[in-house]
Amino acid sequence: MDVIYTIWLRNVKRYLRSKSRIVGSLGMPLFFLIILGFGLNSVVNISNISGNYVEFLVPGIVAMSVLFTSIFAGIQIIWDKQFGFLKETLVAPISRTEIMLGQTFGGATTAIIQGTIILVLSLFIGISIPGPGHLLIAFGFMTLIGIAFTSFGIAIASRIDDMNGFQLIMSFFVFPIFGLSGAMFPIQSLPLLFRDLTLIDPLTYGVEGIRFGLTGVSQINPVICFIVLSAFSVVMIGIGASLFRKIQI
Repeated sequence: MDVIYTIWLRNVKRYLRSKSRIVGSLGMPLFFLIILGFGLNSVVNISNISGNYVEFLVPGIVAMSVLFTSIFAGIQIIWDKQFGFLKETLVAPISRTEIMLGQTFGGATTAIIQGTIILVLSLFIGISIPGPGHLLIAFGFMTLIGIAFTSFGIAIASRIDDMNGFQLIMSFFVFPIFGLSGAMFPIQSLPLLFRDLTLIDPLTYGVEGIRFGLTGVSQINPVICFIVLSAFSVVMIGIGASLFRKIQI
């Protein structure tokens, strides 16, 4: 546990000390939230789901912020490879699984912080949360998203040595995952093919879980969302740990 905590603390401190990283990561979520939200607020009718389009969009943008921050946390693995820190860690008499878990929880924590910032900023544009219990539900789903996709990023980073290649591959995955998550438009309004793809996308269940936590309504039963996302998180931790144990320095 000391190994996991130490690596977790290192990642969190690196994140908190990088003010440019925190501010820079807010750009795209705020663009979607303000420009897209208010721009389509009077055009998109989602009265059967939420009060207005901005309220409908906020959970998706929070999930997007967590997704982007967590999935790109894997770049820390490549960075540590290039500067020798990972080699020094791997030759130590400690479990590689513990190292991977420390990296995962560290990346997930920074993702949750980033999502919380977006959530706090959304309070200033009028979103109202049903209660403290619902807020805890939202944070629970943010945590699952962070853990699942940080593990996914670490799994990919374990097989790649080039930082630019990692960013390109992650971009190839992250935009379809977000675009097909039902974050920006109601699932039932999508064509049948895209609706099926949306239900296959694991992020969909995270978005709907956060939506239930922040607005009290969701398009998918929150219990199903929790089960699916928890199972996906466990699978991704297993895959990430397996690939990380085989990493070559």
